[in-house]
Amino acid sequence: MTNNGFQHGSAAGMRIHVLPTKAFKTFAISLYAGVPLEEHTVTPTALIPFVLRRGTASYPETTQFREQLEELYGAGFGFDVYKRGDYQIVQFRMDTINDSFVQSKESLLGESFAFLGEVLTKPLLESGKFRTSYVATERETVRKKLEAIVNDKIRYAAERCIEEMCHSEPYRLHPLGQRADLDAITPDNLYESYQSWLDGAILDLYVVGDTTPEEVEKLVERHFGRAPSPVAAYSSKFKPAAVSEVRTVEERLDVNQGKLNMGLRTSITYKDDNYASALMYNGILGGYPHSKLFVNVREKESLAYYASSRYDGHKGIGTIQSGIETQNYGKAVDIIRKQLEELKAGNISDLELSQTQAMIRNLLSEIQDSAFELISFDFNRQLSGKDRSAMELLAQVEQTGAAEVKAAAETFQLDTIYFLTGQKEE
Repeated sequence: MTNNGFQHGSAAGMRIHVLPTKAFKTFAISLYAGVPLEEHTVTPTALIPFVLRRGTASYPETTQFREQLEELYGAGFGFDVYKRGDYQIVQFRMDTINDSFVQSKESLLGESFAFLGEVLTKPLLESGKFRTSYVATERETVRKKLEAIVNDKIRYAAERCIEEMCHSEPYRLHPLGQRADLDAITPDNLYESYQSWLDGAILDLYVVGDTTPEEVEKLVERHFGRAPSPVAAYSSKFKPAAVSEVRTVEERLDVNQGKLNMGLRTSITYKDDNYASALMYNGILGGYPHSKLFVNVREKESLAYYASSRYDGHKGIGTIQSGIETQNYGKAVDIIRKQLEELKAGNISDLELSQTQAMIRNLLSEIQDSAFELISFDFNRQLSGKDRSAMELLAQVEQTGAAEVKAAAETFQLDTIYFLTGQKEE
């Protein structure tokens, strides 16, 4: 079956998604491995790809690992760890030049699959466990990344607002895990975590380039060598959490500028037909420089250094981020709440609608120019179970008027106000 040009199949226990095209000079390869976000597995799962990129059975030293990428005409290799809804996703990416542009004895697509298959399924082991020095070094890498969040107060406030709002849900967890759990991770127990992660992960493999689904399926079976387990899918059993009252949380740290963050809950998620209305709502509220928060809180009232909003369509959560002088807290809360009320009342100008549609149109049109953007858009479909092309979404956005945005606004309920402020003066 096809959608957006992607052809979908399966091999070796993973879902395969191929977009045959001559539009790009490279092959874009993306492998997503998703598991439920869970307290006891989130930190080891985050650490696994850091250790896997250090060395494999054939390329045990990190220098050999990098040299092999050079052999593939400087192929790009990287990974990300993030969350989508209540899932923790590890994404591996490779970018390899198309064979027809170089003089290569072997198929570069085949060589890339051999490399990626080995990274995933044949890590370097010593005495049946991961190499001790690699685990020790990469544990510190993850620790530093988590510490960097604490040091970046804008990111810290955004994370803390989500933690407070979702205190009894998996979504409160950071995809890189928890610093407190790192010391207990050993080469032995990390290898055990890796095995259960690989067995339990939902695997989606994407290829965009001049190839066919048949070729990709053969390459997967040859190079991923996994027993063909039943192909798993994401479950989208979303239940919107009811908001009974707005919680206010104040935290004091050594900061010069206050960080005022708010969390909202909505019943609208990516798979809903009115998802376009929620996108428009977020755009008009705080997604862009013409948005209500930016214009009213930052420009007109000069209350904030920055003010914006985000919407996670896989979780049904909206967030507002702003940086303010601590003495302006009350005033800033009032004016932000006023913008939420304006949207619920349907006070939306034609200019706000058309500018927001134009911004979303640009974003959706740019997807067509990037193989990895095409992949990431289609992956939303795998996560949500909703079959909707970028062009279909764009058509829905173009048809969204003030009435539809007002209806979406009525579903967004303020849940949590989080304020990060300075230490009390002695």
